[in-house]
Amino acid sequence: MNKSDLVAAIAAKGLKKAEAQEALAAVLDGIAGALKKGESVQLLGFGSFVPVHKPAHKGINPATKAVIDIPAKTVVKFKAGAGLAL
Repeated sequence: MNKSDLVAAIAAKGLKKAEAQEALAAVLDGIAGALKKGESVQLLGFGSFVPVHKPAHKGINPATKAVIDIPAKTVVKFKAGAGLAL
């Protein structure tokens, strides 16, 4: 499922397609904004998005076997909630 499929699924619940697109954009912007601030986002019954800091470390270039420095970064981890069980 891609973004346009998700907008269509939201619109099928009774919204106009433009309203569904705006609603999805607002939700995604809210989640992204909170994660950029370092806050976690918990959606009960769905799951949690948590920013995790990864420290700088050494790695190996598989093509040349040279040691490289990998900079520190923040990544997002998702943990599925109980309501999302397949």
